[in-house]
Amino acid sequence: MSHALTASHQQHPRAGRKQWTGLAVLTVVVLLVSLDMQVLSYALPFISAELEPSSAQLLWIVNIYPFVLAGLLLTMGALGDRIGRKRLLMGGAVVFGAASLMASFASSPTMLIAARALLGLGGATLMPSTLSLIRTMFRDDGQRRIAIAVWTGAFAAGALLGPLLGGVLLEHFRWGSVFLVNLPVIALLLVLGSLLLPESRATDPARFDLFSAALSLAAVLPAVYGIQRIAEDGASPAPIASLVAGLTVGWYFLRRQRTLSEPLLDVRLFHDRAFSAAVATSVLAVFSLVGSGLFTAQYLQMVLGFGPLQAGLWALPAAGAALLSSGLAPVLVRFVRPGTVVSCGLVVAALGYLVLARMHVESGVATLVTGTVVMAAGITLVMTVTSDLVIATAPPDRAGSVSGLSQTATEFGGAFGVAILGSVGTAVYRADLTDRVPQGLPPSAVRSAKDTLGGAVEAADRLPGATGAELLTVAREAFAAGLRAASWTAAGLLLLMAAVSLVLLRHARGADADAAGPEPDPPAARRGSATEPAGTGAAADVDEDTPTVPGPA
Repeated sequence: MSHALTASHQQHPRAGRKQWTGLAVLTVVVLLVSLDMQVLSYALPFISAELEPSSAQLLWIVNIYPFVLAGLLLTMGALGDRIGRKRLLMGGAVVFGAASLMASFASSPTMLIAARALLGLGGATLMPSTLSLIRTMFRDDGQRRIAIAVWTGAFAAGALLGPLLGGVLLEHFRWGSVFLVNLPVIALLLVLGSLLLPESRATDPARFDLFSAALSLAAVLPAVYGIQRIAEDGASPAPIASLVAGLTVGWYFLRRQRTLSEPLLDVRLFHDRAFSAAVATSVLAVFSLVGSGLFTAQYLQMVLGFGPLQAGLWALPAAGAALLSSGLAPVLVRFVRPGTVVSCGLVVAALGYLVLARMHVESGVATLVTGTVVMAAGITLVMTVTSDLVIATAPPDRAGSVSGLSQTATEFGGAFGVAILGSVGTAVYRADLTDRVPQGLPPSAVRSAKDTLGGAVEAADRLPGATGAELLTVAREAFAAGLRAASWTAAGLLLLMAAVSLVLLRHARGADADAAGPEPDPPAARRGSATEPAGTGAAADVDEDTPTVPGPA
């Protein structure tokens, strides 16, 4: 055993102070990208008042960022494997900073849409680069788990704290400040990243397949667009056709990857059950996290009547729970199998949703915060362990493309969370409101109220006092009914996935097993060496800042 442990340490040198300081820089970058996904929501009324966009333009202002981000993640991750992950990160940071400056001073809706598209391009380079650099910087299994726990905690905390940051900025500054806040972080990355981060890339990089890159973009963009439009407008022909078109192109993309000797995405990775289960579980985790945010923000503001800043403050307990849970994950997997930890995390998240399933108008903020804290703790535990399983299973020379795949999967998870949970909640809201809407209301007020809770609030403001108050009470109760239905749906899916992951991840290894050596049946994932274990072979990567330690012959 002592020989095996010695070999493990020789094969996986431990990171030092420089690597941990570099992780702090990468963590700030992840926090920034995650914040940017949420921070715009409270600024929309101010943007509408100043730029006067049409309804279609306002929709593109919101959606163009996640569309471009999701469409390019896989391509940018693969590009980083070929040209260097640090180089891609630095170039993407420049694009992200320039786009932030452009967005903050946008003078027209078209200019803001273009700036948001560039932000998506920059974000697509930042996310997979940070995760793949962690794979390079932290070769020791235990240290890598801690680093990924920090990365995941920052991502989850950013998603939860985005509304708070937006509320604080909009209380004191113009709406463009939500973009200007990016610039100091980008400047910090460019200065410290050049000093602290290593350059790494594949030793024998494959030819970059432009046609496959175009196919991945043509698959993801219409699919995500279709999902989001179905969530907002229902299952009309146009978004269904867009979704079907994206899925069809995606099928052809995967079919093409199986025939290429140097694919953009090595689909053989999915032959490993642990890898496939980890990716699927990550999708459901983000599905649940984003889906809950869809309802809780509206409940705080339009049911309880909180302002943006006050509503954002109530996200702090969930963000704290996410940070604590991400720190707990690498400790747990030293003593408990990862599959068991993932299943327990899913059960905890389901319990959080079951608390939310008890929400009524009179429940108040305590029940909401309790549910979101428990849910965030469980989801972050799951995301931390599955992120490590995905990146550890990946061959080092494909760390970028696998990181891009992981992030693309989470984008789809978020889109499906909005679409499915949003559709369930909206259907129950409209059915409940239809049954209870006060008689004698103007048809325009009824239509607005049935559309969204926000429409009901606006309609109630235009009606006489008692009538408006009655409509608002009914709408709020209908919204709470929709929240309960969506929470039951999410809890059921999480419990089902807990049972599935317990089976599919039962052979996934913890830290002690890693030290003992590779699994007997590794995935056939490595280009040019289908039988080499994916957890070994650090020499498959070129690290230009530190000497490469060869793996076993």
